[in-house]
Amino acid sequence: MKLYSANAGHFKLDGGAMFGTVPKSIWHKLNPADDNNMCSWAMRCLLIEDGNRLFLIDNGMGNKQSEKFFGYYYMHGDDTLEKSLNKAGFTADDVTDMILSHMHFDHCGGSIQHNKDKTGYEPAFKNAMYYSTERHWKWATEPNPREKPSFLSENILPIQESGQLKFLKEGESITENISVIFANGHTDGMMVPHIKYKGKTLVYMADMMPSVGHIPVNYVMGYDTRPLLTMQEREPFMKRAADEEYILFLEHDPVNECCTVQHTDKGVRLKEKFSLKEYFGE
Repeated sequence: MKLYSANAGHFKLDGGAMFGTVPKSIWHKLNPADDNNMCSWAMRCLLIEDGNRLFLIDNGMGNKQSEKFFGYYYMHGDDTLEKSLNKAGFTADDVTDMILSHMHFDHCGGSIQHNKDKTGYEPAFKNAMYYSTERHWKWATEPNPREKPSFLSENILPIQESGQLKFLKEGESITENISVIFANGHTDGMMVPHIKYKGKTLVYMADMMPSVGHIPVNYVMGYDTRPLLTMQEREPFMKRAADEEYILFLEHDPVNECCTVQHTDKGVRLKEKFSLKEYFGE
């Protein structure tokens, strides 16, 4: 098995929305905002090469939306998922298993692309099985008014229409080294993949903890549908992450790929920040 960080690009979101009730006087030290109060965030995916299978967790926004749509999110930088896959020696056609943490557009937009004549849509990973949860699929395809702008039907419905969709159950193992738990505070039925690698457990945090700036349990996004539930889910998880020395892979942190946490007098806090390459020497 081998792991690769695969950045699908950077975009901007309102800093206040990303940190909820945490005052700007605190969060701006962690993620500085521009003159419009917007902070830069990554869309960092994880590529897992395991024997004859190639897993990809999340895939960014994709490129099929309108110029007006992308204008809202200030896409910037040179990173794309295609470039990241190529850098690791792969293409989209090599991906055999596409794990979607959840269906918000910045996590699953790259799942589907226009067909050649742009008369319809097709899977961007034509040889891959797409994994979601039945609970989240229902939540995403029958969206509540608050989340509806994040669940774009063109990103979601073609997956099922292609016949490439498979639902995972709570705690189900995809392989002996890859399993998932569910988290429901951010959105219903979000998957948080756990990967056993070189004697360690690496956790793909998705929106359960977007960045190192969100480590304190009460640093919860305004985007979370149930912020109190997020805190209830995160508190025991973060204690376990400190106890068992989990490596936390950060999808949205604009600078840091991974971190570890430790127990302190103030609760669980940051221990170390590093890249996959730095930690595993690859």
